[in-house]
Amino acid sequence: MTVASRAIARRFVFPTQAVHAVGAVPDFIEHRLVAQDGVPVRALELRGSDTASVVVHFHNNRERAEQSAGVARELAERGMGVVLVEYRGYATAESASPSEEGLYADAEAVLAMLRARGVGPERIVLWGTSLGTGVAAEMARRGRGGRLVLMTPYTSIPDLVSDFVPFLPTGLLVADHFDTLSKAASIGIPTLVVHGDADEIVPFRMGQRLAAAIPGARLLRVAGGHHGDLLQRAHARIVDAIVGTTRGT
Repeated sequence: MTVASRAIARRFVFPTQAVHAVGAVPDFIEHRLVAQDGVPVRALELRGSDTASVVVHFHNNRERAEQSAGVARELAERGMGVVLVEYRGYATAESASPSEEGLYADAEAVLAMLRARGVGPERIVLWGTSLGTGVAAEMARRGRGGRLVLMTPYTSIPDLVSDFVPFLPTGLLVADHFDTLSKAASIGIPTLVVHGDADEIVPFRMGQRLAAAIPGARLLRVAGGHHGDLLQRAHARIVDAIVGTTRGT
């Protein structure tokens, strides 16, 4: 029962069958990398100057990397480099199944590429959206970035599932925990938490709890914001806040 339940839960966390390819973004550099476990990793980049901060974005579970191209271009226009990370199992030619450890390996491959190019952690802004907040937070805990942005973050996947089915032992039934709350005290970099107070998927209280648990974190509350419309509702505020993380504002 536990094995079957974990397989079902994994399809909930990583609904790759429901994610479709989107249009090409020819203005981006496409990187084909290899994770430590031998799985191909794909990333899209808009390069900044040799001294620019670099935003490394980890998308949500129902997206492809290309879907963040618009905001990436805007950040690039503001003088930042941007790398959009694609997860295993999401790229059209990818056969490996996604998992928590797999996504961490994908992230490490992209950050290793930047490190080899001379981009140290102090120049990296780790930005996660929804599912991607768990990846960004883990990379922050490992010291891979100098700033952290968590948009619509959950405390952990078991917590999130428990919110819908409170009587199940979700810690045992869910294989991929992405337990950001347990790591919060170990995140020692300036952190911005962005959350809508009408989020119907990840309760706003989870963002509040993380902002309180991560030392020195700042909460940007989007009034009336739902899970997928924050950039539509508060685009300028959010972009300004992300850019501001590199300037201490």
